[in-house]
This record gives sequence, structure tokens and C-alpha cells, in this order.
Amino acid sequence: MKTVIQRVLQSFVSIDSKVVANIQNGLLVLIGIEEADSIEDINWLTSKIANLRIFNDENDVMNLSIKDIDGDVIIVSQFTLHALTKKGNRPSYIKAAKPEIAIPIYENFIAQMELEIGKKVQTGQFGADMKVALINDGPVTIIIDTKNKE
Repeated sequence: MKTVIQRVLQSFVSIDSKVVANIQNGLLVLIGIEEADSIEDINWLTSKIANLRIFNDENDVMNLSIKDIDGDVIIVSQFTLHALTKKGNRPSYIKAAKPEIAIPIYENFIAQMELEIGKKVQTGQFGADMKVALINDGPVTIIIDTKNKE
């Protein structure tokens, strides 16, 4: 499971010109799912994201988590995070899980994130053509891959 986590001042997701998710001050989480991803990956990653100390405290030091600031989260599925670009110029996505595997993992990830932060998260729509807008705060962008837990 790969994620791109962006600290945002604002973010929204629209589908067919209709806004389906909209937050202020929080995290935009793009998630790519592989067939080998497991409940252990979900639990580890949601805990890691919920507890990342990437928000500024009163001394302007990144020392607070999304839970500490009671911020909001948008989670968007993005299979292109698993693009393989070694050969040629057309990315291959063979490592990305097929929808019948990815959708239950995605839904479980959302549910676990809600448990971790103690509130509802907003989402895009799996498989939809989405427009994602954000104002990156900092900018702070962090990439986490559960296959490379560092």
C-alpha cells in the first residue's frame, strides 16, 4: 500500500462538476492498493498517518498530529501510485490491485482511519474520474509505502 499524504489548508474532490468532499486544515491522503496488502498494512498505516506530527504547535514547530488539531481527512484511491516506469514511456499498473480486491481494502482503510482519528473522513469515489484540488500547507508532502516501513 502506497500513500501520498499532503498537509492542506483546503482540499476538495469533485466528480462531474459536483463537490463530493471538502475540508479545511487537514490531510489529503492518496492511496494506492496492491493485491498483497493486508489488514496488518491497513492498521499500521492508518495509525502512522493519524499520529504523524506534521502540524505546527504554538511555537511553529511541527509537533502535532491530525488528532491533536482535530483536523479533517480526505481519502482518495489512486491506482497510479503503483506505476512502473522502468521500461518505455507508458507506465504499467500491473502491481495495482483489481477493483474486486482493492475496493474492500479501500473501504476497510477508510473505516480504520475513522476509528484512529475518532471522526468521519471524507472520500472520493473509487474508480471515478475525480478532480482533486488542494492548497498544500508548507508544503508538507509525505510518501509512505507499507512494503518499506522506515
